[in-house]
Amino acid sequence: MKLNELSPPEGSRKNRKRKGRGVASGTGKTGGRGSKGHNSRSGGGVRPGFEGGQMPIHRRLPKRGFTNIFADRIATINIRDLNKFESGSVVDEVALVGSGLVKGARDGIKLLGQGEIDFPLSVKVNRISATARKKIEAVGGNVEVV
Repeated sequence: MKLNELSPPEGSRKNRKRKGRGVASGTGKTGGRGSKGHNSRSGGGVRPGFEGGQMPIHRRLPKRGFTNIFADRIATINIRDLNKFESGSVVDEVALVGSGLVKGARDGIKLLGQGEIDFPLSVKVNRISATARKKIEAVGGNVEVV
């Protein structure tokens, strides 16, 4: 069998419905849009969120809080994630991005203490929790806050 001999199974492919092609077609004249009104016109229809003049839900519900546009976006990783690296290697931003542990735009990297590690690493991050620092130094690694 060759690629040019392949064809879809019988009845699996169906032609699209062609509207407005004569009265006998079943979808002629108004083309399934009814008669008159906003939705029957070309370009007609209401904007997203419009509820026919009723007060829309996004205006009925109370607003809470705000988004701080000056907040730092900090990527977080845990001690258990560092098991990807070899013993004695330097774990910095370049290594973390290269290994896929940190993705996207960020203002810094914070190392958290969840999980265990049993070999020494040299870690260079922007922030680190006290438990993470304790666990790395307990196995002979060193931590540098950059």
